[in-house]
Amino acid sequence: MSLLSDRREAREARDALHAFRLPLPERFSPELVAQLPEPAQRYFLHALQPGARLAGIAELAMEGELSLGTRDDPKVQPMRARQVLAAPEGLLWEVQAGRAWMRIAGSDGMVGERSWTRLRLFGILPVVRAGGTADHLRSAFGRACAEAAIWAPASLLPQAGVRWLDAGPDTARALVTHRGMEQQVDIRVDARGQPLWVCMPRWSNANPQGVFRLQPFGGELGDFRTVEGCTVPFRVDGGNFFGTPDYFPFYRARVTGLRFP
Repeated sequence: MSLLSDRREAREARDALHAFRLPLPERFSPELVAQLPEPAQRYFLHALQPGARLAGIAELAMEGELSLGTRDDPKVQPMRARQVLAAPEGLLWEVQAGRAWMRIAGSDGMVGERSWTRLRLFGILPVVRAGGTADHLRSAFGRACAEAAIWAPASLLPQAGVRWLDAGPDTARALVTHRGMEQQVDIRVDARGQPLWVCMPRWSNANPQGVFRLQPFGGELGDFRTVEGCTVPFRVDGGNFFGTPDYFPFYRARVTGLRFP
């Protein structure tokens, strides 16, 4: 596929995600979550102010660091990206990372039943082209669900079809089902309901064996700010094997812009 085709597909994906609509009420009220397990109530009451407009789509701009290597040799590079997040239907993450001879650009995306990862050296030469398989789609769906818990909490309201399970005194556990796929997401909250971390069993081949399997993926959250009545973290550090000795936060993002169109 050519560079022009990649760009055209990214535009089409962006338009499709903006067209996606969840069956949400117009405004948030505590009554919408009153029947949920207490940690989930705490999470939503921290994330959404009463009367906040409920949007299932988030647009983000971010910068930070992205590791292009391993835990032992991380090859950390500067990163800038923009993102459209419309869980559970998908997401589009367009990224530029690296410097000098390591400069790469491309996108990671999912729309409906399609998913892909495409990166090019200098924005021209293909270096990563993945997708078009059930394994890749399942992995991309996991990312969309986890990032919804971070940046688009309205898309996880029970009115959007999400189930919330009892997982202990300080863990809000969501079960997202969409297009025949199912993903669990755990959100650890403090006494105020502010999330400390998000973790999930993700279908991934980011392991020494290179085989797809369920393994922990997650990240720590910080620098919470309120935008349009929605309080979310502007700092996210995440990676594979979260909560284990093998945890490697290869992704460090600092949000520079956020809106709910």
